[in-house]
Amino acid sequence: MDQERLQQRIGYRFSEPGLLARALTHRSHGALHNERLEFLGDSVLNCVVAAELFERFGELPEGELSRLRAHLVRQQALHEIAQTLGLGEHLQLGEGELKSGGFTRPSILADALEALVGAIFLDGDFAAARETVRRLYEPLLEGLDPRALGKDPKTLLQELLQARKIALPQYSVLATRGAAHSQSFEVECLIPQLSVRTTGSGSSRRSAEQEAAMRAFEQIRG
Repeated sequence: MDQERLQQRIGYRFSEPGLLARALTHRSHGALHNERLEFLGDSVLNCVVAAELFERFGELPEGELSRLRAHLVRQQALHEIAQTLGLGEHLQLGEGELKSGGFTRPSILADALEALVGAIFLDGDFAAARETVRRLYEPLLEGLDPRALGKDPKTLLQELLQARKIALPQYSVLATRGAAHSQSFEVECLIPQLSVRTTGSGSSRRSAEQEAAMRAFEQIRG
Protein backbone atom coordinates (compact mmCIF):
# COMPACT_ATOMS: atom_id res chain seq x y z
CA MET A 1 0.00 0.00 0.00
CA ASP A 2 1.53 3.32 -1.10
CA GLN A 3 0.72 5.45 1.94
CA GLU A 4 2.92 8.31 0.74
CA ARG A 5 0.86 8.90 -2.39
CA LEU A 6 -2.41 8.74 -0.49
CA GLN A 7 -1.18 11.19 2.15
CA GLN A 8 -0.24 13.63 -0.60
CA ARG A 9 -3.75 13.39 -2.03
CA ILE A 10 -5.32 13.89 1.38
CA GLY A 11 -3.03 16.77 2.21
CA TYR A 12 -2.20 15.37 5.63
CA ARG A 13 0.86 13.39 6.82
CA PHE A 14 0.40 10.91 9.64
CA SER A 15 2.86 10.82 12.53
CA GLU A 16 1.45 7.35 13.32
CA PRO A 17 1.18 5.45 10.01
CA GLY A 18 -0.53 2.60 11.85
CA LEU A 19 -3.63 4.77 12.25
CA LEU A 20 -3.82 5.31 8.53
CA ALA A 21 -3.41 1.59 7.89
CA ARG A 22 -6.19 0.79 10.34
CA ALA A 23 -8.52 3.36 8.77
CA LEU A 24 -8.13 1.54 5.47
CA THR A 25 -8.71 -1.96 6.88
CA HIS A 26 -12.16 -3.46 6.38
CA ARG A 27 -13.55 -5.84 9.00
CA SER A 28 -13.32 -8.69 6.48
CA HIS A 29 -9.52 -8.41 6.59
CA GLY A 30 -8.90 -8.93 10.30
CA ALA A 31 -9.67 -8.07 13.90
CA LEU A 32 -7.98 -4.66 13.79
CA HIS A 33 -10.42 -3.00 11.41
CA ASN A 34 -11.75 0.53 10.90
CA GLU A 35 -15.24 0.45 12.41
CA ARG A 36 -14.37 2.33 15.62
CA LEU A 37 -12.52 4.97 13.60
CA GLU A 38 -15.54 5.18 11.31
CA PHE A 39 -17.76 5.90 14.34
CA LEU A 40 -15.45 8.69 15.46
CA GLY A 41 -14.97 10.12 11.98
CA ASP A 42 -18.71 10.28 11.37
CA SER A 43 -19.14 12.63 14.34
CA VAL A 44 -16.16 14.80 13.39
CA LEU A 45 -17.36 15.01 9.79
CA ASN A 46 -20.87 16.06 10.79
CA CYS A 47 -19.49 18.74 13.11
CA VAL A 48 -17.11 20.19 10.51
CA VAL A 49 -19.69 20.20 7.72
CA ALA A 50 -22.25 21.81 10.03
CA ALA A 51 -19.79 24.56 10.96
CA GLU A 52 -18.93 25.20 7.30
CA LEU A 53 -22.60 25.50 6.34
CA PHE A 54 -23.25 27.79 9.32
CA GLU A 55 -20.50 30.13 8.13
CA ARG A 56 -21.32 30.04 4.41
CA PHE A 57 -25.11 30.40 4.59
CA GLY A 58 -25.79 32.96 7.27
CA GLU A 59 -29.44 33.47 6.34
CA LEU A 60 -30.57 29.85 6.20
CA PRO A 61 -32.77 28.54 9.04
CA GLU A 62 -31.89 25.44 11.06
CA GLY A 63 -34.09 23.09 9.02
CA GLU A 64 -32.46 24.08 5.73
CA LEU A 65 -28.99 23.77 7.21
CA SER A 66 -29.83 20.28 8.47
CA ARG A 67 -30.99 19.19 5.04
CA LEU A 68 -27.86 20.58 3.42
CA ARG A 69 -25.69 18.75 5.92
CA ALA A 70 -27.56 15.48 5.30
CA HIS A 71 -26.96 15.97 1.57
CA LEU A 72 -23.23 16.44 2.08
CA VAL A 73 -22.59 13.56 4.49
CA ARG A 74 -24.73 10.96 2.73
CA GLN A 75 -23.10 7.86 1.30
CA GLN A 76 -23.09 9.15 -2.28
CA ALA A 77 -21.15 12.31 -1.36
CA LEU A 78 -18.62 10.37 0.72
CA HIS A 79 -18.23 7.82 -2.07
CA GLU A 80 -17.56 10.61 -4.56
CA ILE A 81 -14.80 12.10 -2.40
CA ALA A 82 -13.30 8.66 -1.76
CA GLN A 83 -13.16 8.06 -5.50
CA THR A 84 -11.30 11.32 -6.14
CA LEU A 85 -8.70 10.17 -3.60
CA GLY A 86 -8.41 6.75 -5.21
CA LEU A 87 -9.20 5.27 -1.79
CA GLY A 88 -10.32 1.93 -3.18
CA GLU A 89 -6.84 0.97 -4.34
CA HIS A 90 -5.52 1.39 -0.78
CA LEU A 91 -8.15 -0.66 1.08
CA GLN A 92 -7.24 -3.82 2.97
CA LEU A 93 -10.04 -6.32 2.30
CA GLY A 94 -10.67 -9.98 3.02
CA GLU A 95 -10.52 -12.48 0.20
CA GLY A 96 -14.30 -12.59 -0.23
CA GLU A 97 -14.64 -8.83 -0.52
CA LEU A 98 -11.74 -8.69 -2.95
CA LYS A 99 -13.37 -11.24 -5.22
CA SER A 100 -16.73 -9.46 -5.13
CA GLY A 101 -15.23 -6.04 -5.94
CA GLY A 102 -15.52 -4.56 -2.46
CA PHE A 103 -12.90 -1.91 -3.28
CA THR A 104 -15.49 -0.24 -5.55
CA ARG A 105 -18.52 -0.66 -3.28
CA PRO A 106 -19.90 2.76 -2.27
CA SER A 107 -20.71 1.72 1.31
CA ILE A 108 -17.18 0.40 1.95
CA LEU A 109 -15.54 3.47 0.42
CA ALA A 110 -17.81 5.86 2.33
CA ASP A 111 -17.08 4.07 5.62
CA ALA A 112 -13.34 4.16 4.91
CA LEU A 113 -13.46 7.90 4.32
CA GLU A 114 -15.19 8.43 7.67
CA ALA A 115 -12.56 6.22 9.32
CA LEU A 116 -9.85 8.29 7.66
CA VAL A 117 -11.27 11.47 9.19
CA GLY A 118 -11.38 9.76 12.58
CA ALA A 119 -7.76 8.66 12.20
CA ILE A 120 -6.65 12.21 11.35
CA PHE A 121 -8.49 13.50 14.42
CA LEU A 122 -6.60 11.03 16.64
CA ASP A 123 -3.24 11.48 14.93
CA GLY A 124 -3.39 15.26 14.96
CA ASP A 125 -6.27 17.13 16.54
CA PHE A 126 -9.66 18.60 15.67
CA ALA A 127 -8.06 21.50 13.78
CA ALA A 128 -6.15 19.06 11.54
CA ALA A 129 -9.28 17.04 10.87
CA ARG A 130 -11.29 20.17 10.15
CA GLU A 131 -8.73 21.53 7.71
CA THR A 132 -8.61 18.20 5.87
CA VAL A 133 -12.39 17.91 5.63
CA ARG A 134 -12.70 21.50 4.43
CA ARG A 135 -10.12 20.86 1.71
CA LEU A 136 -11.75 17.61 0.57
CA TYR A 137 -15.22 19.15 0.59
CA GLU A 138 -14.31 22.40 -1.17
CA PRO A 139 -15.54 21.27 -4.64
CA LEU A 140 -18.87 20.13 -3.19
CA LEU A 141 -19.32 23.24 -1.05
CA GLU A 142 -18.48 25.60 -3.91
CA GLY A 143 -21.12 24.03 -6.15
CA LEU A 144 -23.79 23.79 -3.45
CA ASP A 145 -27.07 25.49 -4.35
CA PRO A 146 -29.58 25.64 -1.45
CA ARG A 147 -32.38 26.35 -3.95
CA ALA A 148 -31.90 22.88 -5.43
CA LEU A 149 -32.20 21.26 -2.00
CA GLY A 150 -34.52 18.28 -1.97
CA LYS A 151 -34.33 17.63 -5.70
CA ASP A 152 -32.53 14.49 -6.76
CA PRO A 153 -29.84 14.71 -9.48
CA LYS A 154 -31.99 13.11 -12.20
CA THR A 155 -34.70 15.72 -11.62
CA LEU A 156 -32.16 18.56 -11.62
CA LEU A 157 -30.65 17.30 -14.88
CA GLN A 158 -34.05 16.90 -16.49
CA GLU A 159 -35.09 20.45 -15.56
CA LEU A 160 -31.80 21.86 -16.85
CA LEU A 161 -32.16 20.07 -20.20
CA GLN A 162 -35.83 21.02 -20.57
CA ALA A 163 -34.98 24.67 -19.92
CA ARG A 164 -32.49 24.50 -22.81
CA LYS A 165 -34.91 22.52 -25.00
CA ILE A 166 -32.57 19.53 -25.14
CA ALA A 167 -33.75 15.91 -25.30
CA LEU A 168 -33.76 13.99 -22.02
CA PRO A 169 -30.75 11.80 -21.17
CA GLN A 170 -30.45 8.12 -21.97
CA TYR A 171 -29.46 5.77 -19.15
CA SER A 172 -27.99 2.29 -19.69
CA VAL A 173 -26.34 -0.30 -17.46
CA LEU A 174 -22.70 -0.87 -18.42
CA ALA A 175 -21.87 -3.53 -15.86
CA THR A 176 -23.21 -5.44 -12.87
CA ARG A 177 -20.72 -6.84 -10.36
CA GLY A 178 -20.81 -8.96 -7.23
CA ALA A 179 -23.11 -11.60 -5.79
CA ALA A 180 -26.89 -11.15 -5.84
CA HIS A 181 -27.02 -9.92 -2.21
CA SER A 182 -24.23 -7.36 -2.65
CA GLN A 183 -24.32 -6.21 -6.26
CA SER A 184 -22.88 -2.98 -7.58
CA PHE A 185 -24.03 -1.33 -10.80
CA GLU A 186 -22.24 0.88 -13.28
CA VAL A 187 -24.55 3.09 -15.34
CA GLU A 188 -23.98 5.45 -18.24
CA CYS A 189 -25.80 8.76 -18.71
CA LEU A 190 -25.71 9.88 -22.35
CA ILE A 191 -26.80 13.25 -23.77
CA PRO A 192 -25.91 13.05 -27.49
CA GLN A 193 -26.93 16.63 -28.34
CA LEU A 194 -24.29 18.00 -25.94
CA SER A 195 -21.75 15.18 -26.46
CA VAL A 196 -21.96 14.48 -22.74
CA ARG A 197 -21.26 10.99 -21.43
CA THR A 198 -20.88 10.29 -17.71
CA THR A 199 -20.89 7.17 -15.58
CA GLY A 200 -21.99 6.41 -12.05
CA SER A 201 -21.82 3.44 -9.71
CA GLY A 202 -23.95 2.34 -6.81
CA SER A 203 -25.47 -0.54 -4.89
CA SER A 204 -28.65 -0.20 -6.98
CA ARG A 205 -29.37 0.84 -10.53
CA ARG A 206 -31.22 3.91 -9.26
CA SER A 207 -28.32 5.13 -7.11
CA ALA A 208 -25.91 4.58 -10.00
CA GLU A 209 -28.19 6.58 -12.32
CA GLN A 210 -28.36 9.40 -9.76
CA GLU A 211 -24.56 9.59 -9.56
CA ALA A 212 -24.21 9.62 -13.34
CA ALA A 213 -26.92 12.29 -13.58
CA MET A 214 -25.18 14.49 -11.00
CA ARG A 215 -21.91 14.31 -12.92
CA ALA A 216 -23.70 15.22 -16.14
CA PHE A 217 -25.51 18.10 -14.40
CA GLU A 218 -22.26 19.50 -13.02
CA GLN A 219 -20.50 19.13 -16.38
CA ILE A 220 -23.24 20.96 -18.27
CA ARG A 221 -23.71 23.69 -15.69
CA GLY A 222 -19.95 24.19 -15.57
